[in-house]
Amino acid sequence: MRILVATAVPVERDAVARAFEGTAAAVDVVAVGVGPALAAACTATALTTATVEGAPYGLVVSAGIAGGFLPHAPLGSLVVADEITAADLGAETAEGFVPVTDLGFGVVTHRPPETLVRAAVAATGGRAGAVLTVSTVTGTAARATALRERHPTALAEAMEGFGVAEAAGAHGVPVLEIRAVSNPVGPRDRAAWRIGDALTALTEGFGKLRPVLEGWTHHDD
Repeated sequence: MRILVATAVPVERDAVARAFEGTAAAVDVVAVGVGPALAAACTATALTTATVEGAPYGLVVSAGIAGGFLPHAPLGSLVVADEITAADLGAETAEGFVPVTDLGFGVVTHRPPETLVRAAVAATGGRAGAVLTVSTVTGTAARATALRERHPTALAEAMEGFGVAEAAGAHGVPVLEIRAVSNPVGPRDRAAWRIGDALTALTEGFGKLRPVLEGWTHHDD
């Protein structure tokens, strides 16, 4: 099975690619850009190109570093998404935020295959939970609290997962999201960021995940 791993930026791409060095794994790791729109467009292009060339992908993985909701997802830990949710796709009302699904159109959540999530957690020692996709990174304690209240199973937030999942869904390809926590969700404090540690965790996590990805098929779910 051919696998597409979509990261936001080259440094994440390189961290994941290191886990596959010296292997014959049919894995392509690409940087698809920052934010859900660009990630969706670039992922869709890669999927379309592969299909036209007669070598379609059987799985798409959104990967990279992320903010973690402490204490549930500590710095340096891995999060495996059991749901990929667009946290700010909807409308603000006098009564609060309303997701686009409640407005009567669209979706806000994609659910990765359950067997793949369980296998990924078992292999990596990561934690399963919701990974939120946002277009604006959280920078206040108030917003972090509001997001966690709306999404009680959320462990992390990033900016690309939902876009990658939308593209995969449009092509009928299953999707997974793996994140290494580099910073807390909340007030921006660059001194608290551990990007290097998170990138190392990402490489190590994919090293452990590689046999799972290579052995999984869509028929397992």
